[in-house]
This record gives sequence, structure tokens and C-alpha cells, in this order.
Amino acid sequence: MLTYFVIVPILIAVFLYFFSDKVGKVIAIVAQFLFVLGAFYLLFQTQNDMIITNVGNFRSHLGISLMADTTAAVFVLLSAIIFLAVAVFSINEKHSNLFWFLLFIWESALIGLFLTRDFFNIFVMAEVATVVVAVLLMYDRNRRRIYDGMIFLMTNVVAIQFYLFGVGYVYMVTGRLDMYGVAEVLQTLPPSQVYLAYALIMTAIAFKCAVLPLSSWFVKVSAVPRAPVAIATVLSALHVKGGVYLFIRFQGIFGELIPPEFYIIVGIVTGVIGVVMALAQKDIMLLLAYSSVAQIGLVMIALNIDSLYAYVGGLYHTINHAIFKAGLFLGAGMISRAYKQREISKIRGVWRWGKTVTVAQVLAILGIVGAPFFNGSISKYFMAAEASLPVTIAMVGINFGTLLVYLKYSHIFWGNFCNAEVAGSKNLFKKSTVMVLGVMCLAFGIFGRWMVNFLFGYDLQIDNWGYVEKVVIFAVSFGVAIVIARYAGFVTKGLEKHGVRINFGFRGICATIGGFFGLMLIVIALT
Repeated sequence: MLTYFVIVPILIAVFLYFFSDKVGKVIAIVAQFLFVLGAFYLLFQTQNDMIITNVGNFRSHLGISLMADTTAAVFVLLSAIIFLAVAVFSINEKHSNLFWFLLFIWESALIGLFLTRDFFNIFVMAEVATVVVAVLLMYDRNRRRIYDGMIFLMTNVVAIQFYLFGVGYVYMVTGRLDMYGVAEVLQTLPPSQVYLAYALIMTAIAFKCAVLPLSSWFVKVSAVPRAPVAIATVLSALHVKGGVYLFIRFQGIFGELIPPEFYIIVGIVTGVIGVVMALAQKDIMLLLAYSSVAQIGLVMIALNIDSLYAYVGGLYHTINHAIFKAGLFLGAGMISRAYKQREISKIRGVWRWGKTVTVAQVLAILGIVGAPFFNGSISKYFMAAEASLPVTIAMVGINFGTLLVYLKYSHIFWGNFCNAEVAGSKNLFKKSTVMVLGVMCLAFGIFGRWMVNFLFGYDLQIDNWGYVEKVVIFAVSFGVAIVIARYAGFVTKGLEKHGVRINFGFRGICATIGGFFGLMLIVIALT
């Protein structure tokens, strides 16, 4: 059964390569919608028991095995939904057959990454996804896109080599590549035998997660000029989630070889610097990309707090982030194309240009800032429910920065048109996509507790007074953020003036990879 979840997107990709006219796209989108229903069915099945498929009927630990538990099934469902949204959004775009082919190959690679339980297959799927993204960036032969695509490709190749060396070391020690087989052997070995392998593997995974200082590649690719907005959307909403998923898996296999406080500190630094960088941007896509980095920092904090509430909150925020960030990127793509630019200060009057898009964007913004009754509010409540006071303060601070970021972003909705040639948005497919994603942000908040139970099988309670306290903190933060945005906007303008951003070239990114690996070795040696 599980093999079909990897094969079906490939079949859709091949079909679209030969039949990418409008009728062919409609047929492919219908097939993708049925695929979403199949992903729902898989999630229902995994709530009863784990599903394992041994490809080629080989025994476990010997052949290729696919495994779906509740977590994997949720990520498969998320992939199916995001790619369906992107496909519907792009149906009227004048993309080549190659674009549509690569888009669904990308989906197949990510789903394979979520389902495989083999260390080496993770490497293969990650490399396929990397090559696909690089070709998507470079296929129209624009000089800037070729440069950024090559940076993306080469830096990811360097990072994945750390993973490959780590896997080789694991195989040398355990004689196995199957996740569960490796976990069984590791229980019998002293931790000192796998420290190096752990540091190598987790460096590559941190790179895939786009945590600081390893996030330069992600920001660079998310804001490539004239690149299809679908690429930035999938990168932010789903691709980096592959790194988060692998972090969860490998932490479960290796255990806590590094104190969780290390990753909490990394998450705090990522979150704080992410919001500062977002505030410093003039480009609408760069602002959204750095905001994604900040949210990854929040997730990293939650996943390493010793609390079931925080862990489930981190998982749920990962899903929520995919939804509201997909809506924000797709909406921003519509806006920047209509206004023929991406500089925030030169985009005004979006509400008059397209009320549907504005409402959808506002719903997504309310989700990401954690407004009451929206999806981000529920996940952030769980993440901070049992956190220590210093960590709670850090999370509130990051969310306060997020409020400032999206108050700045919201300036585009009001005022008069800056461009008299801008026409209202009439594309029904695009407007429907962003509106559905915006409504999901509200629905996943109102029915948040039920969604957590449905997706992850945890019936977590929401303390009424605790939630009221969170609402009060949000209200105070929102009020202070408005005052700062109104009367202390010179801070943001100062950041913009100096063009603050993390923009490493190839050698700089490679240096950060090596530096992060060295830092992990130092932390391991000291613990």
C-alpha cells in the first residue's frame, strides 16, 4: 500500500509532462485531490497500528522498507494538501511541461522521505528533492536564478555529505541501515561509539531545518527574483519540514546524546535573529522567508522541552506553519505580480485591489501571530504550557517580534494605489486557493483541540484560565507592538537602511556548516 504514495505523484508528473494543457492539468488536479483522500485514509489506518511495507518482499532490516505511523501519515497528508493547493493556484500559469513534471517529482521525493525507514534511502530522497529544486530554479536560464540554483545545489550537496559520512559510520558500528534495526543495536552500545556519527548526521539535518546560522540558503532561494511563487511556497511550507521530521526521527533513534538545552538555545537564537532580519527587509518575499526561519526556531524550542504538551504543540505548529505560510507566500506572489514589484513601501491599497486576497492574507497573519481562536494560538499555547519561565519569556519575545513583522507587512493593505495600472485580481483559482488556506487557519484554531486529537492521537486539555492568560499576553503584546510600530518605527527604518541580512556565498555557507559541526563536537565533549 505505501509504495503507491510514492508512485502516484510520479505518474501524475509523467502525465503532465505529456499533457500539460488545461484539460490535462484539471485531470491531474482531480488525481491529486483523490490522492489527498488516500492520505486521509492512511492517517485513519495508522491510528490503529503502524503500517510497514517491505518492498520486494524482503525481510525487515535486509531490504527497503516503508513505514507509516501517525507522525509520518500526518506529514504525507500535509504534503498532499500543499501540493494540491500549489497545483490549483498555478493552473492558469504559463509554466512549461518540465515545471509540472518536476513539481510532482518533488512531491514524490518528499513523501518518500517521510515514509522510508532506511538511512540510505533518506539520502537518496533528499538528493532527488535537492536536484529537483535546483532544476526548477534554473530551467528558464535566467542568470540570477542559475546562480542561486547552483548555490542551493552545491551547498546542499556539501551538507548531505555530512549525513552520508554519518550513515557510513553508523553502518560500520551497527551493520544495519534500517532505523529500527539501528535503534536496537544502539541500545547495546556505549554512547561514545556514536558521538561522531550523531554530530555528522545532525549537522546535515540542522541545515535542512534552516536553523541559524545555517539558514542563508533557504532565504536566498525563497526570494529569487522572477522565480515561480510555487517554489518559495513549497520550500517554506513543506521542504524545510522534511528537516524537522528527520530531527524528530533521529532524536528518537539516538536519544539525548546532546542536552536538549543546546537545541533550545539554537531555537531561541534562530527565532530572535529571524524576526530581527525580517524587520530589516524591504522585499516582501525576504520578509516572509526570515519570518519562516523565526517560526522554525519556535518549533525547535518546543520539540526539546521535556513536556508532552510542548512536543505535540511543536508538531501542531509545524502543520499550522505550513498552512499559513503557504497562504502568505501565494498571496504575496499574487500581489507582487500585480504591482510588478516586491518592495513593501511601494505596495499600497491591496484592499482596494483585491478584497478576497486581503481577507485571506489577514486570516493567515492572525494565524502566524497567534491571535485568539486561530491555529497559531492553539499550537503556541501547547508549546508554552509547561515551559520554564526563561523559555516562556523567549517564546513570548519571539512572538512579539512576529507581531512587529506583520504589522509592517500589513501596511500594504491600506492607502491609495501606488501604481495606477494595477488591476483587480480576477483569477478564481488563485483567490480560492489563498482563501481556503486562510479559512483553514481559523478552522484549525476553533477546532484546535479536536484537530490535535485527530492528527496525533493526543487528547490534550486546554486550561481555560491558562488560555485566558495567553490571550491577555497577546493583547498586551499587540498593543505595545502597535505603539512601537507607530512611534518607534525609526528602529525598523534603521535596519532597512543598513540592509541587514544574512547573505553568505558558497564559501560562507560551507563555513557555517563546518562551524556548526565543530560546535556540536565541543558540546558533546563537554557533556
